[in-house]
Amino acid sequence: MYKLLNIDGKAKRGEFHTTHGVIQTPVFMNVGTAAAIKGAVSTKDLEDVKCQVELSNTYHLHLRPGDEVIKKLGGLHQFMVWDKPILTDSGGFQVFSLTSLRKIKEEGVYFSSHIDGKKIFMGPEESMQIQSNLGSTIAMAFDECPPYPATREYMKSSVDRTTRWLERCKVELNRLNKLEDTINPNQLLFGINQGGTYEDMRIEHAKVISELDLPGYAIGGLAVGESHSEMYRILEAVVPHLPQEKPTYLMGVGTPENILEAVDRGVDFFDCVYPTRNGRHGHVYINQGKLNLFNAKFQLDDRPIEEGCQCPACQSYSRAYIRHLLKAKEMLGMRLCVLHNLYFYNTMMEEIREAIANNRYQEYKQAKIDGFNVKV
Repeated sequence: MYKLLNIDGKAKRGEFHTTHGVIQTPVFMNVGTAAAIKGAVSTKDLEDVKCQVELSNTYHLHLRPGDEVIKKLGGLHQFMVWDKPILTDSGGFQVFSLTSLRKIKEEGVYFSSHIDGKKIFMGPEESMQIQSNLGSTIAMAFDECPPYPATREYMKSSVDRTTRWLERCKVELNRLNKLEDTINPNQLLFGINQGGTYEDMRIEHAKVISELDLPGYAIGGLAVGESHSEMYRILEAVVPHLPQEKPTYLMGVGTPENILEAVDRGVDFFDCVYPTRNGRHGHVYINQGKLNLFNAKFQLDDRPIEEGCQCPACQSYSRAYIRHLLKAKEMLGMRLCVLHNLYFYNTMMEEIREAIANNRYQEYKQAKIDGFNVKV
């Protein structure tokens, strides 16, 4: 399933073979929470910006339109017209962010919908059932996402529960994959490592979940308020204790610099809302950092967002025109910025893969980070 092609330091260049195609790693997954990338981006657009994997959200799709509805329409791939890999997160992060609306029990979590207040229960089995109905390529285990900061006592209890839930997820998904009417009988399960910023707890949990021999492993509970240096410290501690011959996924990360540093520590998979969220606010990434196209200095700037960029925005439109669209609140401005940012991220991942393959990742990483610090 996962083929390791080269290792440069700790950086890994691999291929992950799935029922919906081969994922070249390291990879950035483009976030489409409700089965669509925010910013009026179609699945045809995703191909144009070199997206390999689309990520959708179990919690949101369960509430609207309903996972049973999507199953009746042939599953998520058919529903959103996308034939490449899809990863669905388990809903755990969303459920646990509803602090005032939820109650954690051993069997799962009782919570109220943020849309209409309807009472809902979700546990490991329910999360697997929803994701099975969606038919995604990769299903994420249902875990407890603890708050930051958390006491050692709370974290220990939370991590132990996450382990028990992971075991239940594995049993349930194995059962669902064997059903006659399942959408994707080859659905893969990724487990999630937790433990906050407690290195020893992270390492112990990594060892325990590695014994379950899952297709892949994620590192959760980071990028939730801790400093970047703390995040890197935890990655350095925990990644060596996850199977090198399986993909490692750092959830919810991050900035281009975060990705470059995490790849350097052995991470394969990433996802983050930054490129789409920032794009919708007129903030665009270039190799010299980030531009705010609302700034007056771009009013007469007839250059593309970035010279030489082959994204759909840069091939045709100027900074001045996109700024005008943003100021006029025309949706096209937001859409062009999102397309550019996704293209920037996916292109950076291509460059990362090439650098690792040629054993020059350190040189590439340093040049890229140095470029981001140039004043424009």
